Amino acid sequence: MTQLGTTLDLDDLLVIREDNKESGVVTLTLNQPKQFNALSVEVLSAMQAELDNIAQDDTIRVVVIQATGKAFCAGHNLKQMRAHSDAAFHRALFQQCSKMMLTINHMPQVVIAKVQGIATAAGCQLVAACDLAVAADNAKFATSGINVGLFCSTPAVAVSRNLPRKQAFEMLITGEFIDAHTALQYGLINRVTPAEQLNQTLQSLITAITTKSPMAVKTGKDMFYKQLGMSVEDAYDYASEVMTDNMMADDVVKGLMHLLRNAKQYGKCANSYNNNHFIA
Repeated sequence: MTQLGTTLDLDDLLVIREDNKESGVVTLTLNQPKQFNALSVEVLSAMQAELDNIAQDDTIRVVVIQATGKAFCAGHNLKQMRAHSDAAFHRALFQQCSKMMLTINHMPQVVIAKVQGIATAAGCQLVAACDLAVAADNAKFATSGINVGLFCSTPAVAVSRNLPRKQAFEMLITGEFIDAHTALQYGLINRVTPAEQLNQTLQSLITAITTKSPMAVKTGKDMFYKQLGMSVEDAYDYASEVMTDNMMADDVVKGLMHLLRNAKQYGKCANSYNNNHFIA
């Protein structure tokens, strides 16, 4: 794990980590701009080590994944892939990448992609795997493997769980780029902003998360991903148990007491609402 402030030359680092202990935000920066921040075996290993470490730290609330240079991430390192003709290497590579994507989903922190440029193939998969994503209005996205005869099968897993079916399949089967506004419309990203306002837009999203109960955010992320794989009936049963446990937490008790006190101060205005209005 490498953090800013060490004696290492930052230009030599595959992934730069920066911790803001005051806000509870960690930024991981893909740092191979000349390779368009491709996900080589080495980059995936560096990212996995950082994510595993972060997942164990309760003081960290949000993780931002960003990149240096013109590209966010151009997918796998094709030069490295071409240097290996054996199926065992490629199988291990795709499994390694899938593990990293799943780690993003399973870790308790909210992970946000900050996209300043192109995101293609496994780079588009990385955006889709993140819990949330903000993008500059000049960013572009594609699952372009089909253009060289390789269907983006592993990116399809994340992309198809973000986009409506027909839009996801169109991206996968044509390999064509979509712009940031189309990505927003499709549901691949959450917010689009002019490039010069990207940091401000990111910060507003971070603030909206970090001002919420840490317990509620952690519980909510875990619940959200688990219920996606369930039938509607099972999901409701599971959600009811999670919400019951959540209601017993001190954070909720304090939050409700504060809310009800504020409502009482409004006097007659508060009478137009019943208590259920203030609860989920």
